[in-house]
Amino acid sequence: MGSGEDRTIAGWTLPETRTDATAQFDQFVTENRFTIAVVFPLVGAVTLLASAEGLLPDPLAFNPYFVLFGTFVMRLPLVAGVFPLVDRRAGLALVALTLYSYGIELVGVRTGWPYGEFTYGVDLGPMLLGEVPFGLPVFFFPLVLNAYLLVLLLLGNRAASTAVRLLATLATVMLVDLVLDPGAVAIGFWTYEMPQFYGVPWQNYTGWLLSGSVAVLLFDLGFDRAGLRQRLRDCPFMLDDLVSFVLLWGGINLFYANWVPVGLAALLGAGLLWTDRFDFDLSETRLGRAVWR
Repeated sequence: MGSGEDRTIAGWTLPETRTDATAQFDQFVTENRFTIAVVFPLVGAVTLLASAEGLLPDPLAFNPYFVLFGTFVMRLPLVAGVFPLVDRRAGLALVALTLYSYGIELVGVRTGWPYGEFTYGVDLGPMLLGEVPFGLPVFFFPLVLNAYLLVLLLLGNRAASTAVRLLATLATVMLVDLVLDPGAVAIGFWTYEMPQFYGVPWQNYTGWLLSGSVAVLLFDLGFDRAGLRQRLRDCPFMLDDLVSFVLLWGGINLFYANWVPVGLAALLGAGLLWTDRFDFDLSETRLGRAVWR
């Protein structure tokens, strides 16, 4: 490669190796940790609620590109955490899961199986075949992977048992969806023809058992578990995306008095506190340095 100047763009030095890229990615997330994990979900909750309540004009209300951008930013800690672990096997697992998620969602939209009859209520960005959000993997994958990582931390050595690990992860995935779907229905992301649990049919959760089982199994087969454990030790921010989830969807459910989902979001938050994953010095972040300098 050329000189140092040739590798610098807008003040950023382009990494020469994957190790360099990992270090730069980790540093960026660490320096912006509070903004990513707390500010973005709180702003997201306010803007989504304002959109749902008719307080934001077009094109700001439910702007799909704002939604995708905010979601992508909140995913950065998880992406940074798994980035150095994505080898050929993990890549194949992600490709397989991408194809599966698009396929099962397309079947669901067209037939009502396995999630129940539903329709999208807002524009979630570009649509694959005009029917399935192209950004679906960005929405779906982290929900499962966050659950998997949380289980690894909470169970410790007990997670060495495949049956215990997979069943506990699937249970956590279901817990996540019991928070997500009622909140999404409340703000109008999608609607079901047979509302039962806070607007969500029970059939939806049997569908999540299927999709969640496939996703959990593919993540378990695709990623090196020892490598994930090591990255969890090295990256205190790796579960910050789950922090964002609790703040965003817990806050939305709280606004609409969806008390059971609120309690379940609090349970996820308690799990995060138990793992001691979000106790950090604000002065390490750019926001902290700006306030206390």
